Amino acid sequence: MAFRDLVAEADGAVFAALSDPATLDGTPVRGMFASLWREPAIGKLGTGLVEPQLTLRSADAATAARGSVVIINLPAPDGGEYEVVNIEPDGTGLTALILRPR
Repeated sequence: MAFRDLVAEADGAVFAALSDPATLDGTPVRGMFASLWREPAIGKLGTGLVEPQLTLRSADAATAARGSVVIINLPAPDGGEYEVVNIEPDGTGLTALILRPR
């Protein structure tokens, strides 16, 4: 079995056990949601920003486009409806959908 096949099999097991339920343009998907903290400094004023993202297996993210609607099926404050603003494949078979609340 090729290395890429082994990684895909391992990813399948991890996503089946540890992922969050979501929908991408109405299609059910399983991914890993995170709302990463970004702290850019503007002069002396610190601003607290978050960058929500959903990491999917690249095959599950294949239909994603900027403007796609993602619904994260988690309780507040993370759950809810988001819009895809960027798509970042990492080259390992995973793709991060960078989101903003709708």
